[in-house]
Amino acid sequence: MTTIHWFRKGLRLHDNPALQAAVVENYELRPVFVLDPWFVANSRVGINRWRFLAQTLTDLNTRLQAVGTRLYVIRGKPEDVFARLFKEWDVHKVTWEVDTEPYARSRDEAIEKLAKEHGVKVCCKVGHTLYNTEKIIEANLGKTPLTYQGLQGIVERLGPPPKPLLALTSLPPSCTSQSNSPSGPAYDPPTLAELGVKESDLEPCLYPGGETEALARLDKYMERKSWVCKFEKPKTSPNSLVPSTTVLSPYLKFGCLSPRTMYHRLAEVYRGSNHTKPPVSLMGQLLWREFFYTVGSVTPNFDRMEGNPVCRQIPWVRDEKLMKAWEFGKTGYPFIDALMTQLRKEGWIHHLGRHAVACFLTRGDLWQPWEDGMKVFEELLLDADWSLNAGNWMWLSASAFFHQYFRVYSPISFGKQTDKHGDYIRKYLPQLKKYPDNYIYEPWKAPLSVQKAAGCIIGQDYPRPIVDHDIARKTNLDRMSKAYAAEKNKNPPTSNGSPAKKKKK
Repeated sequence: MTTIHWFRKGLRLHDNPALQAAVVENYELRPVFVLDPWFVANSRVGINRWRFLAQTLTDLNTRLQAVGTRLYVIRGKPEDVFARLFKEWDVHKVTWEVDTEPYARSRDEAIEKLAKEHGVKVCCKVGHTLYNTEKIIEANLGKTPLTYQGLQGIVERLGPPPKPLLALTSLPPSCTSQSNSPSGPAYDPPTLAELGVKESDLEPCLYPGGETEALARLDKYMERKSWVCKFEKPKTSPNSLVPSTTVLSPYLKFGCLSPRTMYHRLAEVYRGSNHTKPPVSLMGQLLWREFFYTVGSVTPNFDRMEGNPVCRQIPWVRDEKLMKAWEFGKTGYPFIDALMTQLRKEGWIHHLGRHAVACFLTRGDLWQPWEDGMKVFEELLLDADWSLNAGNWMWLSASAFFHQYFRVYSPISFGKQTDKHGDYIRKYLPQLKKYPDNYIYEPWKAPLSVQKAAGCIIGQDYPRPIVDHDIARKTNLDRMSKAYAAEKNKNPPTSNGSPAKKKKK
């Protein structure tokens, strides 16, 4: 008989409660990752994230082989795969990590039902978040915290999250691969070609996928104790040529790094030292993640505007031309275009850069629906995470969580604060690299003689601005004011996301 551990997220051996629950069984352990060809062909996943996943699965297989088993990558729909494996492998039990996303919940319910039909035990464990999100809501008297401060107060009452489990370093003899275990390349991690990725389309890899890289990156930053203790997210640079943050988010997204491991490593560094506090500290970043996971886990239609009880209904106007200009870095605003170029090339941009481009697309300049920007991020970001992506886009469009819509990022002056010479722009928009510093953020203002000397004519070699920021900002502030006023007399959502009832007079 066998026990299956089903890897989805949580692609690691350290602090993996569901994997540990599979090992306690006295049967052969067969770790499985299901690769659905339909999902590969139809999902909104860019080439950088496919590469990250391929690297992660290869690394996971190597680490599993070191403890006496391997990763079985099975191609097919999960329902079809498990219906077959439960019979062919004489499965006694299947374990997996809890996933709170709507698609994952419906998928897991179907597999759990299938397992019961086959007499297979099911064990689900929390491992992708610091806490069980249901326990957070329960501790808040059944109400979903809709502010960061509310979440922070709840977790302070709950106390620190559980300490991480030790990494799996060996298997009991009964759990190791047996002589009759399936083998061969049919179970190997996917190649880039299988994932529809042409290697020639890829830029050099800056952030390799996998648990090995995740732990090495965590160690690297935790050794910088002074930097960790002084870290304030708003004071980092969105346009530094070397990332000014840890770039651990892709590893948390795929579960190559346990959030509990990071939490307790941070706690060790902080102990006995003066350090920054949430929400701006590194610990605070983990709590932001927890906040959006908690709200997203119970809010209907969290990734869209309509039917979403926490989201303000704003009359955005779709314009395909404006949307494409933003998506492909052709807005005529170098700071915005450089950020979108970096995102497409590397799969990552700094969180303040995300703030700038999201504000520009929505309430700041282009008045496009936040859902459309969210979908672009969903495709291009290495760390695209359903709850965080939707939550942050609602925040940055001032649709939910944040309502100071009059605070607009300038696509010109904001980047100058941390990169007055425009070195970042010159890197990602090389056609502008010869522009003088005083025109690099506003090249359309350069005299024609300067443009010719720089070898880049505006309107010919680089686009003119698609909107006038000063005019667009004023227009959109008026639009936001009217949208807010239209809902002023409506019932505000309660902390559980449902409309409040009017009090009887």
